[in-house]
Amino acid sequence: MKKVLQLLKTIVYLKKEQIFFRLYYFFRRKFRTNLQWNYPLTIQSKSSLLSFQPSIHSYTSYQDLNFTFLNKSHTFSLRIDWNFSEYGKLWTYNLCYFDFLHQTSISQEEGITLIHNFIDQAALHKDALEPFPISLRGINWIKFLSLHHISDPIIDDSLFSQYHILLDNLEYHLLGNHLLENGFSLLFGAYYYQNESFYSAAKTILLSELEEQILSDGAHFELSPMYHQIMLFRVLDCINLVKNNPWKTHELLLPLEKKASLMLGWLTTITYKDGSIPLLNDSAKGIAPTSANLFEYARLLEISPLIQPLTKSGYRKIVTENYECVLDVGNIGPDYIPGHAHSDTFNFELHIMGKPFIVDTGISTYESNQLRQIERSTASHNTVMIDNKEQSDVWGGFRVADRAKIIHLSESQSTIEATHDGYLKIGALHTRRFSFDSKHIKIEDTVQSKNSYPSVAYLHCHPDTIVNINDNTILINDVTVTCQNHSSLALNTYNYAPEFNTLIPATVIECTFQKTLSMEITL
Repeated sequence: MKKVLQLLKTIVYLKKEQIFFRLYYFFRRKFRTNLQWNYPLTIQSKSSLLSFQPSIHSYTSYQDLNFTFLNKSHTFSLRIDWNFSEYGKLWTYNLCYFDFLHQTSISQEEGITLIHNFIDQAALHKDALEPFPISLRGINWIKFLSLHHISDPIIDDSLFSQYHILLDNLEYHLLGNHLLENGFSLLFGAYYYQNESFYSAAKTILLSELEEQILSDGAHFELSPMYHQIMLFRVLDCINLVKNNPWKTHELLLPLEKKASLMLGWLTTITYKDGSIPLLNDSAKGIAPTSANLFEYARLLEISPLIQPLTKSGYRKIVTENYECVLDVGNIGPDYIPGHAHSDTFNFELHIMGKPFIVDTGISTYESNQLRQIERSTASHNTVMIDNKEQSDVWGGFRVADRAKIIHLSESQSTIEATHDGYLKIGALHTRRFSFDSKHIKIEDTVQSKNSYPSVAYLHCHPDTIVNINDNTILINDVTVTCQNHSSLALNTYNYAPEFNTLIPATVIECTFQKTLSMEITL
C-alpha cells in the first residue's frame, strides 16, 4: 500500500500529455507487436553535406575496439555488441551515441568502419533504436559526415530511417531534456535531408521547449549544472548549423542566439574560478563539455553572455576575495520532471581561495539501486535532516513523490533566509539563514515544531582536506568551524563521487541538535 501511495504522489505531478503519451505508446507497442510490425531499417534518401565552424571535441572514449564510458572499459574481440549491457543501460546508451567520432584521435576510416558495423547489425539493435540515442547519434553522424565530406548512401538511408523512428516516438511522455534532444537532432536531420516534416517538428519543439526549459536567469530548469552545459552545447551546435547553412534562411537563428546568450550568462555566474561547476543534483565531471570549452565555442560563434541575477533557478552565489559559496534556496526543479533532482534543499558548496572545501557528494551511478538512493538522499548533502526523515521522497532512481517547497525567502546584500515545508509530515518547518562577510559565513538553522526532534546538519568536506574536532570547534585545514547549541559533533566517512563509477573516501561532519543550531565558518 505504501508503494502505491508513493506512486500516486509521484503521478499527480505529471502533465496530462505525459500520461497520454505513456498510455498511447504502451498500447501502440502492444498492438504493433501483435501484428509483428517493425520499422524499416533503411529508407531511400537524398542528403546534402553541411558546413560547420569547428565545434568542441569529445572526450577520448575509443581506441582499437576498446570503449571507455563512465570510467568503465570494455574491449570487444572481433564484433562489437551494440547491445552490450553488462555495465548498465547508460553505458550502452553512450556506446550508441557515437560521441567518439569527434575525439581528436579517431580517423575518418575508423569512423566509417564503426558506423557501417553499427548499420550491419541494425536488425539486432535494442536500446540503440530508442529515441534518445537516435537523437544524439544523428547529430554525431551528420557532423562527422559533413566534416569529412563523406557521401555514403548506405549511411544516409540508415540514418533517414532512424529519423523516421525518432519522429514517430518523440519523448513527450518524458519531456525535459529528452524532448529537447529530440528537437535538436531533428533540426540537424531536417537540414541534412532538407526534410519539411523533420523541420516542422524541430521548430515546434525548440521554440516551445526552450521557452519552457530556460529560466529567466538563464538556468536549464532541471537545475543540474552538468545538464545545463550539455543543453548549451546543443544550442550552440544548432546555431552553428543554422548560421552556416542557407536552407530556411536562418529562420531560427535569432531565438537560438537569445537563449544561448542567456544560458552563457548563467554558466558564467555559476562556474567557479577554477573552471569547475557545482556538482548539484545529477552533475558529474567528464560528461559535458567544460565551461571553458563552451565559452570559447560561443566566442567563435560570436555569442556573448547575458548575465542576469540568479533568481528563478533557486541558486545563489556569493563571491568575495577569499571564497565562493553556491547555495540552493529553491524548489527541487520542474514538478513534472524531477528525475535529476535530489533531496537537497538548502544545500551549499564552498570554495576557499580557489579550491573546493565543502562539496556536494556528487553522483556515481544512474542505476536504480541503493547507491543512487543514498547519493540522492538528504544525508548526502550539506543541509539538515530532521528525525531521520527525507526532505523530499526521492525513489526509483529518477522519481520523487512528496517534495519540499520553499514557503519563505528573504534576501539582503549580506543575508539569505528561507524556509521549506519538507518536514510538515512530522509537523516541522526548517528555516536556514546564511550571513556572509569577507572572512565569515554564518549558518543558522531553526526547526519550528511542537515536538523536539533529533536533527543533524551535515558538512561534506573535500577529500583533500584534513578535519579534526576540538571541543566545540572543527578544524578543516586552517579554517575554523564553531558550533553552538548542538548536542554532539561527530566525524564519519562518506564516498565523494566527482565522476561516474568513482568513489573517494572523505570526511563528513555531523552536528546533532534539537531546535536551533548556529555554525560559523571563519577563514
